[in-house]
Amino acid sequence: MKKLLSFLGLILTAVVVQAQILDPVSFRTEFNKVSDDVAEIVFTATIDPGWHIYSTDLDEGGPIAATFNVEKATGIHEDGKLLPVGNEQAVYDKLFEMQVRYFENTAKFVQRVKLEGGAYRIEGYLEYAACNDENCLPPNEVPFMFTGTAEVTDDGQTDSTLEEVSDKTDNTEEEKTSVLDSADDQQSVANNLWAPVVDELRSFGESAGTVDRSWIYIFFTGFLGGLLALFTPCVWPIIPMTVSFFLKRSKDKSKGIRDAMTYGLAIVVIYVGLGLLVTLLFGASALNALSTNAIFNILFFLMLVVFAASFFGAFEITLPSSWSNAVDSKAEQTTGLLSIFLMAFTLALVSFSCTGPIIGFLLVEVSTSGSIAAPAIGMLGFAIALALPFTLFALFPTWLKQVPKSGGWMNVIKVSLGFIELAFALKFLSVADLAYGWHILDRETFLALWIVIFALLGVYLLGKIKFPHDDDDNRVSVPRFFLALASLAFAVYMVPGLWGAPLKAVSAFAPPLHTQDFNLYKNEVRAQFDDYDLGMEYAKRVGKPVMLDFTGYGCVNCRKMELAVWTDPTVGNLMNNEYVLITLYVDNKTKLPEPIKVTENGKERTLRTLGDKWSYLQRVKFGANAQPFYILIDNDGKPLNKSYSYDEEISKYVDFLQTGLRNYQQK
Repeated sequence: MKKLLSFLGLILTAVVVQAQILDPVSFRTEFNKVSDDVAEIVFTATIDPGWHIYSTDLDEGGPIAATFNVEKATGIHEDGKLLPVGNEQAVYDKLFEMQVRYFENTAKFVQRVKLEGGAYRIEGYLEYAACNDENCLPPNEVPFMFTGTAEVTDDGQTDSTLEEVSDKTDNTEEEKTSVLDSADDQQSVANNLWAPVVDELRSFGESAGTVDRSWIYIFFTGFLGGLLALFTPCVWPIIPMTVSFFLKRSKDKSKGIRDAMTYGLAIVVIYVGLGLLVTLLFGASALNALSTNAIFNILFFLMLVVFAASFFGAFEITLPSSWSNAVDSKAEQTTGLLSIFLMAFTLALVSFSCTGPIIGFLLVEVSTSGSIAAPAIGMLGFAIALALPFTLFALFPTWLKQVPKSGGWMNVIKVSLGFIELAFALKFLSVADLAYGWHILDRETFLALWIVIFALLGVYLLGKIKFPHDDDDNRVSVPRFFLALASLAFAVYMVPGLWGAPLKAVSAFAPPLHTQDFNLYKNEVRAQFDDYDLGMEYAKRVGKPVMLDFTGYGCVNCRKMELAVWTDPTVGNLMNNEYVLITLYVDNKTKLPEPIKVTENGKERTLRTLGDKWSYLQRVKFGANAQPFYILIDNDGKPLNKSYSYDEEISKYVDFLQTGLRNYQQK
C-alpha cells in the first residue's frame, strides 16, 4: 500500500524541467563505402523524449526541413538527394495547414556521394530543426568534413581510402562565451549591444527552468470531470448507501472508516490503471500524433456526438449487466481488501452510463496533448474527485443528513454536459476540416454553431426546453438561473467574433482567424524593426526601451501568443507606443552578405543566414535558444526585467511590460 501511495504521489508531483539552453538532439556522422566509387554519408540522431526533428522535402511555408549542404568538394560530388531513414511520422499540422513529416526518438539521414578518383575532400553541414509541444528551436547544423583517396582500378572504377573521418559530431552546447569575427559585429560587442547579460537576468530572478504547467492543467481537468460525475444519477445515490454499509458492517467505527478510505483508494487505483492502459495501448508517439491526425479527430468528433446524444436521453451507454452482477457476487464471497476492491470495481461498472461519456471526453482531450503520462494524470484527478466523498462522509457521517436528495436536478447536469460535449466535438471536427480542406467549418461557421449551442443551453437551464428524462417541475432554482445567465452571456460574447473579433477566450478552440471570410478587426501589433542593430540605434535616438521578440516562422506557440495576448488593447498600447518592438526570426533563411565566423563553446561556427545571426544573439547574449522568447532591454542592451516565454495570461504579460518600463524610467 505504501508503494502504491508513493507511486501515485510521484505522478501527482512530477514536473518537467526545461533548461534555458535546450539541446534535445545529438548527431553522429559516418562515411561508409558502398562500392569502389560510391559512398554514403550517414547522420544518425538521438532525440530526447517529447521532441522531434523534421524530415526532408517539406512543402514551402512549412517548418524547416532537413537539408544536406556542401561548402567545399573536390574529387567527390553528391549522387541524388538526402534520404530520410527510419520510423517517419506524417501528421497534419494545424498551424501550417499542411502535412508534415518528422522523427521521434531516433532518426537517420543518408546522402549518397560519388567518388571521382584520386584525392577527394568534402566539407559542409546538415541543417535540421527540432520542436516539441511548447517550443521550436532555431535551425541547427551538424558540420562534417571527410578526406581520402580513391584510386582508379583497371576496370575504370575507383578504390577509395579514407584518410580522415570526423566520425562523430555531438552538437551539445553548454553555456556560451564567444566572439564575432566581423568588424561590424565586434563594434557592436564593444558597445555592449551583443555582450552577454545572463548574470543581469539572474538578478531579476531569471530561473534556469520552468515547470510544465500542462500536467497540472490535465490533473485539474480530470478533477473537475470527477466532480461533475459525482452529481449524476448513476453515482450520487450510491454515496450514502455505500458509506452507511461500511460504517454498519463493523462494530469498530475506526475499522469502518478505514474500509471506506480503502474503498476510495481502490477507486483511484482502478481509474489510474485505466489511464495507464490507454498509454500502453497507444504509446507516447501515437498519443502525440493524435492531436493533428485527421482520421482520429473525425472519430473523436463522432464519439463525442454519441456521448452527447446519450446525455440528452436518446439512449444509455451501459456495460453488460452480467459483468457487474458477476463482480458483485464475487465481492460478497470474498473478504478483506479484495472484497473492497471488487466493490469499487462494481461501482465503476454500474456508473458507466454516466461516467463513461465524461471519461471518454477526458481521455480524448488529454490524449491529444501528446504527453505519455497525460491519461494517467487525468484519471488520477478524476478518481480523486470521485473517491473524495466516500472518504469524507466516512470520517464525518453526520454530513450525510445534509446531502441533497436525488432528483431531477441530476438529469439537468447530465443534459448540460451533453451540450458541452457537443460543443467540444466541433473542435475535433475543425481539425479534420482543415486537414481535408472542406471549408465547411470556417471560423464564422464554428462560432455560429457555438453561439447556438450555448444559447440553447441557457434556454434549457431556464426550463424552456425539455428532454426525455426531465421532470415536469417548471421551477428554476437560483444556481440554475445563474448558470443560464452565464451560458447566454457567453453566447452573446461570441457574436462579435462573426465579424473578426479575436475572442481570446475561445482562441484555443476556434479555427484560425485567417479562415474567416469577413474580418473587420484591424488592431494588430507589428514590429518596427527586424534588425537588432538598426532597431537599437533608433530606440536610442527616440529614447524608448526595446522589446526583443525572438520568434520563428515555424513556432506554433509564437502565433498563439500573438493572437491571444498581443491583441489585448493594454498590451497593444504598451508595445506600440512605449517600446520599440524588434522581431527577430531565428529561422530567417535570408543569406548574410558574407558568412560570419564565430567561436562558440570552443568550436568554430559559421553564421550564414539572418536566422543564424539572431539565433546566435539569443544564445550568447541571453543564454536561451527556445521560442517564443521576449526580453526587455535598455538602450545599452541591458535587461529591464526577467525574460518571458509562453504564457497566455494577459495580466502577467502586462506586468512584464510595465515593470520593464518603470525600470527604464528609473534609469
